[in-house]
Formats: sequence, C-alpha cells, structure tokens
Amino acid sequence: MKISLSSPLLRQYAVVVIVNLSIFTTGISLAWPSPILVKLNDPEQTPLSRPITAEEGSWIVSVGFLCATFTIILFARLLDIIGRRYCLLMMFVPKILIGLLYTFASELWMLILGRLVMNSIDCYVLVIVPVYASELASKEHRGVLGTLLQVFASLGELVTLSIGPFVSYKSFNIIFTCLIAATVIPTVLFLPDSPSFLYSKGRKEKSLNVLTHLRGDPMKAAKEIEEYNLATQNQERVKIASLLKDRVFRKSLALASLVAVGTQLIGFNAVTFYLQTIFISTNTNVRSEIASVIIGVIQVVSSMLTHIVISSRFSRKTILTASLSTMCAGMVGLGVFFKVTEPEDYIISRFMNYLPLICLIVVISSYIAGIGSLVWLVIGELFEDSARAFGVSFSLTGTVGLIFLTSKYFPLVTSSLGPPATYWIFSGLNVLLITLIALFLPETKGKSFNEIQKALGRKMEDDKAENIS
Repeated sequence: MKISLSSPLLRQYAVVVIVNLSIFTTGISLAWPSPILVKLNDPEQTPLSRPITAEEGSWIVSVGFLCATFTIILFARLLDIIGRRYCLLMMFVPKILIGLLYTFASELWMLILGRLVMNSIDCYVLVIVPVYASELASKEHRGVLGTLLQVFASLGELVTLSIGPFVSYKSFNIIFTCLIAATVIPTVLFLPDSPSFLYSKGRKEKSLNVLTHLRGDPMKAAKEIEEYNLATQNQERVKIASLLKDRVFRKSLALASLVAVGTQLIGFNAVTFYLQTIFISTNTNVRSEIASVIIGVIQVVSSMLTHIVISSRFSRKTILTASLSTMCAGMVGLGVFFKVTEPEDYIISRFMNYLPLICLIVVISSYIAGIGSLVWLVIGELFEDSARAFGVSFSLTGTVGLIFLTSKYFPLVTSSLGPPATYWIFSGLNVLLITLIALFLPETKGKSFNEIQKALGRKMEDDKAENIS
C-alpha cells in the first residue's frame, strides 16, 4: 500500500505513535527492576548504604501495583472530565520527578516511594492509551494501530534490558529521566484530543474537524458523528449510578475482566520482572546480561510481528489461542528444566545450557505476539463510547491487584512449591484461559463499536425503529 504524506492512514499512525510515546517510557519503567535489583543486591553497585534483602526487593517490584489497585478507579473519571489528552499530559510531571528521585536515591524508602508513585502512573497510562488510541483510529485500522501499544512497551523494555545491565545505577536513571522529558514535546505540540470526547462535551464542530483530518473524507467523518449521536441516545443506560444494572455492560465487563485478569494468571509478568534474577538462578553458562538483551530484542520483534499478523485474515480469537498454546509449551519446558536439574550433583551442559533461554524466548515472544498485544485492544473494543473509560479502568483494577500478588509473591511461591511446580501451574492456567476465550469471547475484528455492542446484545435506536415499523 502506498502512503503519501497526505494519507489519512499516515495521519492516524502519526497521532497513535505520539500517544504511545508515554507507553515507551512505561515499558522502561516496568522492566526497571530486572537490572536494578541486581545492582541493589551488589555491595559495589548499590547507591544504598547496604545491599537489599529479597523481601525488600519484592516490595520494590510490587508496591506500586498495590497502590494502583485503588487509584485507577479514582482517576478513571478524569478521562471523561478533562479528556484523554490532558490526562496523558498530566502524567508526565510526576514521572519526571520520580525519575529524579530514582537518580539521587540513597535510602530504601526513597526507592519504595518512587516505585509506588511511578507504577501507579504506569497503570493509569495503560488505561488512557488504549481508550485514546481506539478513538483516534478508524475501525478498519483499529486492530493494527492498537497493537502499537505493545510495540512501544517492548521498545521501552529493550532500552532497560540492553542498557541497564551495562551502565551504573545513576547513569541508567539519568537516561530514563531524559527520555521521559523528551517524549513530552511531541505530545504537547501535535496531539489532538479524542473526537469522541470532544463530541461528548458538545464540541461537535471540533470533533468533526478532527475526524475529517484523520479520516481524510468528510463523508466518513460525518458517518462517525452519526454513530456518536446514536451512542449518545443510548447513554442514559450507562450513567455511572446505574452502570452495573445494565446487562450488556455487565457482559462487556465480565469479558474484559476475563481477558485482563487472565493475562496476569499465566505468569508473564512474574517471569519478566525477575528476568535477570531467573537467568542467574539457572546456573547455566549463558551470561544473564546477554540473555536479557536477547529477550528484549525478541520482545520487539514479536510485537512487530503482531502488527503484521493483526492486519491479515486471522481473527482476534485465533491469534489469542495460538499465542496462549505456545506460551503454555514454554512454561512446561521451564518446569522440565528445573525438575531435571534439581539434583545437586547434576552438571548442566550442552543443550541444557540453552533450554531456559529457549523456553523464555518462547514464553515471552508468544505472549507479546498475541495476547500481550491484543489485550489492550480487545478490552477497549468491548465497551461503547460513554462507558469505555469507566469499563476499561474497572476491568484493569483486578488485573493490577494480580500484578501485585504475582510480582510480590512469585519468589515466595517458587521457593515454597519449587520452580517446576510453579511453571507447571502457569501452564495449566494457560490452558484454562484458552478454553474460556474460545467459549465466551466474541470476535471484534473489523467491527465498529456499535456493531460490537449489537453482537453483545444491545438494542440500538435504529433497531427499535425497525422493529416498530
């Protein structure tokens, strides 16, 4: 497909890329513990007065997700009050301040406070961006553009995994803070607000102008305005006070929660937060720093692969089930490695040196190429315009709580049950999620938000009129 500078598709790519710059720095932040925990455990590298304990490390990794469990819903209404654009801009100031706090931290409490605030912001950004991007993209390109979130998250994680292990603690955090500051500029200068939000605030002409610019066709823009109007006529059903009484909203919420919560139960975050630590624990001849870089590159390649696959004929459900099946195989392989190498006198050699790396590549690439990229897109697609901000926020709240539990207690569970049982439990949960998605998740590819709502059982005003006539 030839794309000129005046192409509407190019404009949509440009604005969605700018939206996802905040995801790039969130990716850096989410992978931050992988190299930093190793430095904090090293007496020669830690900026603190002493190396941290395993318990303190688990709190550094997880405390922000515990806080975000309570803050996401509190901040959700801001999306509909001040808009998607200003919510995103508002997040940059505390991120820069926490970057500076990381840089000059000399006490454990400073790191814990920094992670508490930074991860809370990261989780809120993961609410803002899927909502924002889905409303800027047209239905024909929403799937492809929606996967950019995982591409930018993977790029951010690659920065952490490829730079973090090889520079000092302070140098890495200076780089991190500068990158956050750099991403503010295009967001301020070039990003329009969501046309859906503008319409909801009565700024219909501005909404039409933004849509016309992004779609490149006044007729397409006018048709989307009609869809906004139709959704507005049904808006009384999704007022916050009566939202949970709405049957279709409850169905959307249950499905969104299924996908969102499922992504945490299958073990991806538990593995990636402790990536370098896991490599060290395998006692293989592969250097943990090099293995982490390889994993980071694989993540970026996998996320770009999804960007290509999602534009093909494959349905959302096909990609999700294939992704989870492959991830399950990788988890089984990790369990087998740790089971075989349990005896103290076992000497790891030949293929066994590379089995953990191969399995982690399989786990991470299959997650990124499938459910990790699609989860944000699918969740945003399941809700109608007036309920999207609240629905996405609500469904992700339980997810963030599970991120806290898996990141905080993963080391404890691993030491209590043993690595083989831990990874085999994750593989079993993969199978369970595959089954539930196959049975209950509707296909959303190529459908407008109104068409998805109809598939979920909502009666629209035009349907009522047809029935009456």
